[in-house]
Amino acid sequence: TTDTSICIYLAVCTFLKVEPQLHHIKMDDYGVWEIFLPNNADGSSAIPHGSRVKIRMDTPSGVKDSISAWIKFSVQAPGEIPFNGIYYDPPEEEKYVFQHPQPKRPESLRIYESHIGMSSPEPKINSYANFRDEVLPRIKRLGYNAVQIMAIQEHSYYASFGYHVTNFFAPSSRFGTPEDLKSLIDRAHELGLLVLMDIVHSHSSNNTLDGLNGFDGTDTHYFHGGPRGHHWMWDSRLFNYGSWEVLRFLLSNARWWLEEYKFDGFRFDGVTSMMYTHHGLQMTFTGNYGEYFGFATDVDAVVYLMLVNDLIHGLYPDAVSIGEDVSGMPTFCIPVPDGGVGFDYRLHMAVADKWIELLKQSDESWKMGDIVHTLTNRRWLEKCVTYAESHDQALVGDKTIAFWLMDKSIVKSLQ
Repeated sequence: TTDTSICIYLAVCTFLKVEPQLHHIKMDDYGVWEIFLPNNADGSSAIPHGSRVKIRMDTPSGVKDSISAWIKFSVQAPGEIPFNGIYYDPPEEEKYVFQHPQPKRPESLRIYESHIGMSSPEPKINSYANFRDEVLPRIKRLGYNAVQIMAIQEHSYYASFGYHVTNFFAPSSRFGTPEDLKSLIDRAHELGLLVLMDIVHSHSSNNTLDGLNGFDGTDTHYFHGGPRGHHWMWDSRLFNYGSWEVLRFLLSNARWWLEEYKFDGFRFDGVTSMMYTHHGLQMTFTGNYGEYFGFATDVDAVVYLMLVNDLIHGLYPDAVSIGEDVSGMPTFCIPVPDGGVGFDYRLHMAVADKWIELLKQSDESWKMGDIVHTLTNRRWLEKCVTYAESHDQALVGDKTIAFWLMDKSIVKSLQ
């Protein structure tokens, strides 16, 4: 076991304490505090693997205990509501070792969207191990070449489907351990399946006890202050992409999942919300360039997207980068060196929404020209990912295509 070094970004704290003993902690010019804990005399780690860890800070709003923003694992103890940060450093013999190479990116993606917890036919929260053994082979048999996994980053509110992230570097402990997730990804690679992570960098949970909100006792540590830092519809916090430490945090996060877990790429959630201060809400995009390059555009967010795509493709040229955008932002899928945002694909949500819209109508009302326009409405040579349905249609306030087609007949057949 190597010595332990802990770095925490704290812009306004007057002291930081690691109990039960006090240790000397240094702060650099950028507000990053660092503590170095040498191993014990017997060579064991100063912090045992599996220990609960928190940071106690004297903040402008009083003394506060927080989970490190960079925590690699967190769990919810029985009978408790907030999650606890866990120091995760298993012995070498318990660490998972990848056995299979990552598949080459196919010319055409056939993506199976999935949620680990909801993947079991039984009324329970499924596990990484069961998904690996029971679900992945079925995905392969169905002819898919990629699996997109939701709800990987830890989230204390399970009903958010994983989109209100509290711990950005920690895989959700509801489904198992980090080693279990690595085993799942390695098995997918053995089957020739790419594994895409549904990554959330567009907003953060507003939890203060186990999330980033109010981390140092202020409203502006990782986020914009005031109304700009709060998403009125999602009830979540919005990152300040103009902050160097926020950029470092998010860029490191993307690299972490690619290197530590061997993900083959990302589907970036809520990119439209990131790129505009109105978040694309109550807004109809007509294609006028003033809608994309006006005062409502969050230039810092667009620059961040360029940076993260440049990082992804610079380190892993075969990695897949998909952005969920409903606005039709120009240059969205043009490489960064050519002046674009740098995504490989735009997630074409209008197509999936169109199928649900049509199923709510009688087929006599369908307009073929409207259907063709929806299917072909994209930038010249822009690659798009289109779904028959995704969680946004099947789970969030609507029904699956199967239910729209069968609906009452399902209930009648059960009587």
